[in-house]
Amino acid sequence: GAIPAVALIAPLAFATAASSGIPVFLTALMVANGANAGNLSPVSAVGVIANSRMASVGLGGHELKVWAANFLAHLFVAAVAYAVLVRRIPARDATVPDRPPHVTRAQWLTMAVVFAWVAAVLVLSAPLGLSAFAAAVFLVVSGAADDTGGIKGMPWSAILMVCGVAMLVTTAERAGGLDLFTALLAKLATPETLNGVIAFVTGVISSCSSTSGVVLPTFLPTAPGLVQQVGGGDPLAVALSINVGSSLVDVSPLSTIGALCVAAVTDPRVARGLFRRMLIWGLTMTVVGALLCLAFASWFARL
Repeated sequence: GAIPAVALIAPLAFATAASSGIPVFLTALMVANGANAGNLSPVSAVGVIANSRMASVGLGGHELKVWAANFLAHLFVAAVAYAVLVRRIPARDATVPDRPPHVTRAQWLTMAVVFAWVAAVLVLSAPLGLSAFAAAVFLVVSGAADDTGGIKGMPWSAILMVCGVAMLVTTAERAGGLDLFTALLAKLATPETLNGVIAFVTGVISSCSSTSGVVLPTFLPTAPGLVQQVGGGDPLAVALSINVGSSLVDVSPLSTIGALCVAAVTDPRVARGLFRRMLIWGLTMTVVGALLCLAFASWFARL
């Protein structure tokens, strides 16, 4: 899935970007959109959730369309972001050190532990968070890491905010708030605007909650009912709009993928700036996703 991919790739990507003079914002967008582009693959955990929820309401058998719609949407926004932001990178001469710095024992041990952690996650399906915590404890105990500096450098404000917002949305969902919201949505939308409206709404909710844990399981089963309540539309197009609208905004730092990108930045001042810019980008994607789904979802569903 996208979350383990970002957790593994983001630290390496930011380190490489820093040595190459590539802005952290552009790096974060490429990592987040690249990981999310394949997140609805039929063999991905999130893809299985989406396809199974769609199949439960008679929309099964469209695994390729589910993946392709999400992939093309992320490819489009990533290409636009790259075309705009790459022009702002100042030209500079490449500098290569005469002699590579000496690799210390602590660095060798850290690399070995990181590779062991990656192998455990990918091959043995070890829990991502728990295994990372165990690896960090090992590095602290072995003297390879400074626990005081590491704990102080954690983006605690972002972590607490993501956890708090996720708990708030989950509480609203358990209390039936999202069902009421769906009924209100059906009253406001028309058959012509339903795809765009549902993409916008799921995007707003997904920007501060879990796409796979809250938005997709909650909204995908409502697609046929929404079409019936509105009085027209294509249930498959509505389902694709839910997938795309909720996924494009996952670069928001209030969502897990965006928060992982912010957490991978070691400089607190840079991390605060990245948090603000990714939040603006994520909220902007609610509108972009709505427009894309309004324009192409029905056509794509008929292919």
